[in-house]
Amino acid sequence: MAQGWWISRAAVRLGSALQQRAAATAATAERPEQLPVPREPAPVVVEVKPEPVREFHAPRPATPAEAVPWGLRVAAESTWRLLLLAGALYLLFRVVDMLRLVAFAVLAALLISALLEPTVSWLRRHGVPRSLAAAGTFLSGVAGIGLVGWFVVWQVTTNLHSVTDQVQEGVERIRDWLVTGPLHLTQQQITDFAKQISAAIGTNSEQITSAGFTGVTIAVEVLTGVVLTAFTTFFLLYDGARIWGWALGMLPRQSRYAMAGAGPKAWATLTAYVRGTVCVAFIDALCIGIGIQLLGVQLALPLAVIVFLGAFVPLVGALVTGTIAVLIALVTQGPFTALMVMVVLVAVQQIEGHLLQPLILGRAVRVHPLAVVLGVAAGTIVGGIGGAIVSVPLIAVTNTVVVHLRRRAAAGQQVFEALEAARSQ
Repeated sequence: MAQGWWISRAAVRLGSALQQRAAATAATAERPEQLPVPREPAPVVVEVKPEPVREFHAPRPATPAEAVPWGLRVAAESTWRLLLLAGALYLLFRVVDMLRLVAFAVLAALLISALLEPTVSWLRRHGVPRSLAAAGTFLSGVAGIGLVGWFVVWQVTTNLHSVTDQVQEGVERIRDWLVTGPLHLTQQQITDFAKQISAAIGTNSEQITSAGFTGVTIAVEVLTGVVLTAFTTFFLLYDGARIWGWALGMLPRQSRYAMAGAGPKAWATLTAYVRGTVCVAFIDALCIGIGIQLLGVQLALPLAVIVFLGAFVPLVGALVTGTIAVLIALVTQGPFTALMVMVVLVAVQQIEGHLLQPLILGRAVRVHPLAVVLGVAAGTIVGGIGGAIVSVPLIAVTNTVVVHLRRRAAAGQQVFEALEAARSQ
């Protein structure tokens, strides 16, 4: 009995298990298949041990100079070379200052020779001997300068009496203007001022006397300079080629070829500058002379000659010398005429700076106006009027020589590179 019960009990359990399994199979068939969710792998922990930090040490320079930065070394090398060059230039200027009379005579002779040399060359091309061509051109130049000086002296002495009377009248008009004009000075104040001027002249009589002796010394130096200039000019016209060959022989052998090419270019620049300056000065003097003559100012022709000589200082010479005409117009004709003369001067100066200088000198002398003004100022400080006259041609010639040497060096470098390229092939 008991055994039969256990068997029936096991059969019931087996049947219920089979039914559950069939139901689960049917449910699985009806539902979509579900894939098992993959599990993320466990992170792998790798233990990295830090390496010890190593210090970097630059190699020790072999010499102390290598420890100095490159830019500082270049600046130091350039500085001491510039100081050496400045010292050499200072010594050169000191020597030139000591021999100022000789230096100015030689420079003036070069300028005059540059003006007269084309005439000598023309005469020699037409069969005139060299000595006769040089002597004839030199004497003609001296005669021309003498005629200009005689004309100025003749005009001044002829009109001196009338100009003196007009100056006295102008001084009286200025005194009346000081009394009746906006200043409202009294006659007593004007008299006291004149007495103070007389007392100052009497107190400084010794200085005026010494200035007179200095003037005599200057006159002797000027006469010596004129004679030396004339002597040098003649020999430059007569034997300039041999003098240039002798100067080249004084240079080192490696520099002769470069300077032999730069010399003719510099001479051509100097010749073009002098001839162009004479042309510009003549136009300035002609325009200013006509202007002041139309305004009725006395001594118009001598003033025009003075303006012509002053125009050899570019940009400012004609204006500075033209102020003499303004002063004469002020004391002889009055403030309005003086103002009109100033207008004429400024107008001619503008024409010179914007038309004549670029048109006549621009192609031959390529110098910036700022360089001209600074050169004139520096030349005036160093050598006075003579320095102002010779400063601009010196700048122009130096610029021509430097440009020629630079182009020659560039051409030589190109030839060297071409030869090296042909050799490497």
